[in-house]
Amino acid sequence: MPAQAAHADALRPAASAADGDGGSADPWRRYDPWAASAAAALQQNGAAVPSRDQRRRRVRRSMVGGALIIALVSGGVGGVLGTYLERNGGIGTVELPQAGKESTERAPDSVAGIAARALPGVVTLHVNGGDAAGTGTGFVLDDRGHILTNNHVVEPAGTGGEITVTFNSGDTAEATVVGRDGGYDLAVVKVKGVSGLTPLPLGNSDNVRVGDPVVAIGAPFDLAGTVTSGIISAKERPITAGGEEGDGSDVSYVDALQTDAPINPGNSGGPLLDARGRAIGINSAIRSADGGGTESDGGQAGSIGLGFAIPINQGKRVAEELINTGSATHPVIGITLDMAYSGDGARVAAKGSDGGSPVTPGGPGAEAGIRAGDVITAVDGRRVHSGEELIVKTRAHRPGDRLELTLERDGKETHVSLVLGSSGGD
Repeated sequence: MPAQAAHADALRPAASAADGDGGSADPWRRYDPWAASAAAALQQNGAAVPSRDQRRRRVRRSMVGGALIIALVSGGVGGVLGTYLERNGGIGTVELPQAGKESTERAPDSVAGIAARALPGVVTLHVNGGDAAGTGTGFVLDDRGHILTNNHVVEPAGTGGEITVTFNSGDTAEATVVGRDGGYDLAVVKVKGVSGLTPLPLGNSDNVRVGDPVVAIGAPFDLAGTVTSGIISAKERPITAGGEEGDGSDVSYVDALQTDAPINPGNSGGPLLDARGRAIGINSAIRSADGGGTESDGGQAGSIGLGFAIPINQGKRVAEELINTGSATHPVIGITLDMAYSGDGARVAAKGSDGGSPVTPGGPGAEAGIRAGDVITAVDGRRVHSGEELIVKTRAHRPGDRLELTLERDGKETHVSLVLGSSGGD
């Protein structure tokens, strides 16, 4: 036997009964590479071969890990994109949500409803005189072209100036003064050749109560058709306005309606309306924050919520007289007051303005027994604290009205009754 063969044979193990196929087993134990049990036991790469379940679990773990990585990356990208869109307003066309078209109708007693009915009857007046000019407001009284406004609005026109009336429609017309009265601060002008006028209905200022809602319309600072609203904050507020002339000829005395509806320069002569759109007053003056006094709103002070309107009952009477006669009458007691008296009440002066008796002979005061030095402390049971207040309370009445006065004379209180007389207007 060759040597190589003998060596090889020496390395083969002997057969064993454990082979399990009796004597037919291969005594040389030749390696079968397709035998599963042998392959599983004799791998020589240093690691075990995974089973089918292990391979499946490994695939599942790989898939879960990949999905997690994708989610993290997607979240990061989404966050960056979201931040960009938030800061830069997104991409593409932006269309914002908006309410649809609605009816323009408003409740008749709402501010919008009142304004819609009243504006056609409110006008703006531009007044030019020789050395003065101004803007104010007025409102139509009838279809004949009569317009009511303040005296201080038309006063700059004098006798040769121009007054231009602008309607809410934008149409304009020239106007002339029918009559004016400085004591009441009221005037009536008239336009000609204008058709389709819308007169403003008149209310009754005696029906007004504190807290009632009101609407003011005017041209503050020449902003025509401006509408403001508020309430009646007081009634029978005695105010005086004017006095720029120095001799007192332009002072007006008003037992006014007080309102917090904003009134500014240019609102003068405009209407103060009730909840039904009826004129219950003529806006005329405001309380000034800087000066502390009451002035016609033709000045440059702004509203601080203290506006004053001439009651329409007084305005109606004066307007009728101005239209019918060109002037207005003033109710009078027939006495001269001591306007320098600083005590409480209105004191009858020691002398008249002409040096004579302070009580007009044959006048209402004389017939009631009023004497020089008497101090009038109340009118119809309501206290008066100054001569101005007595004039205001008197002017709130008509000639022929009866007044009950409370007097102090020689330290005693007495009461007198009189019927108001009449004097011509300014």
